[in-house]
Amino acid sequence: MTAQHRPLTVSASPAGLCGRVHVPGDKSISHRSLMFAALAQGTTQISGLLEGEDVLCTAGALRQLGAKITRGETTWRVEGCGVGQLKEPSDVLDMGNSGTAARLLTGLLATHPIMSVMSGDSSLRSRPMKRVTAPLSETGAQFLTREGQRLPLAVQGTGAGKPLQYRLPVASAQVKSAVLLSGLNCQGTTVVEEPILSRDHTENMLQHFGVDVQVSPLEGGGRTISLQGPATLTARDVVVPGDPSSASFPLVAALLVPGSDCVIEGVGLNPLRTGLFISLQEMGASLEILNERIEGGESVGDLHVRAGTLKGVTVPPERVPSMIDEYPILAVACAFAEGTSRLQGLAELRVKESDRLASTVALLEVNGARVHVEGDDLIIEGQPSLPGGGQVLSHMDHRLAMSAIVLGLAAQKPVSIDDTAFIETSFPGFVDLMNTLGAGITV
Repeated sequence: MTAQHRPLTVSASPAGLCGRVHVPGDKSISHRSLMFAALAQGTTQISGLLEGEDVLCTAGALRQLGAKITRGETTWRVEGCGVGQLKEPSDVLDMGNSGTAARLLTGLLATHPIMSVMSGDSSLRSRPMKRVTAPLSETGAQFLTREGQRLPLAVQGTGAGKPLQYRLPVASAQVKSAVLLSGLNCQGTTVVEEPILSRDHTENMLQHFGVDVQVSPLEGGGRTISLQGPATLTARDVVVPGDPSSASFPLVAALLVPGSDCVIEGVGLNPLRTGLFISLQEMGASLEILNERIEGGESVGDLHVRAGTLKGVTVPPERVPSMIDEYPILAVACAFAEGTSRLQGLAELRVKESDRLASTVALLEVNGARVHVEGDDLIIEGQPSLPGGGQVLSHMDHRLAMSAIVLGLAAQKPVSIDDTAFIETSFPGFVDLMNTLGAGITV
């Protein structure tokens, strides 16, 4: 699926952003709901599914593997084929721009006795897969990649997979999930130790589908997650909450554009995903959580945000897993804050859709911000107003493009972005939503 090139120039919003909006469904939960429903016995109804290009690619790949997936007026219907029953695809599995989908699906394919080939767009093909193929090869699966362990990836799965006992070297929900999913079709107990906590959507949703997932504290900190295979998933309906990563863009825009007063409804508040909200509150943001509730096993609430003055913040490295995708937009907020901000331990940003650390520095510098890198720390000397006027290179990275748009709404001079087409992969209708609040963005 090829996105059409879409450059964009953004000028400061003439007035505050006001209104109530609902952001698209959580991307991480959307991918998992489709995958787990495809492995379940019975029919699952999914509401609130993110209908961005990445998730649609996941649906297409699962159809090739034997699941029956259809879109209704308000929900998606998935007729699962059962664990161990994936069929060999007749063509390459296109994973679009999603590293999450590619790595999780690699875990599933590793322990099904079929041969498959996975690829994606040029951005995804540049991202390394060794962090999942290395542990998964211990199941007995065989992998063939390009130089640098990059896609396209050929997987020869095993029908008699060895259950893994794996200790994560770095916090990674993707690697943890890939290992756990490989264990669904293995005889025996699969165990993952994570010294530093990462997103737990996989554990939550497997439990929702009836899998006995055991979670216990790990000596010295962290936790151990285990499951017994072969496992049976039973179809369960899923309500996908609003994506907190997507909510971060209108949220920060409302903090920075004077006179703004917005409510973002139905946002996921999983405590392992709220690092940005905590950091912004530490900066003095007017951010209030309303109507907190539980939907589909996940915490959900409405975010009430108003414009105001922000102050610099130090974000510790242990917070990285809870906000790994939000650092570019947090950096934009810090650039407008009073004082110096230090965002620590950002090595993981170097292997995202782009080198997000370098790209975030470039985004800020070209628009007049004072920023530099010390080791894996990003240091930003805030100022109440940025000159703007820069040309931002998005590197096919949707989050960088949206961060640049937000910066443009608050800067003195218009900000240009070379390509915004890939925003649709994670946040379909982003420009329309921002204009609903009064942003006045034109393409």
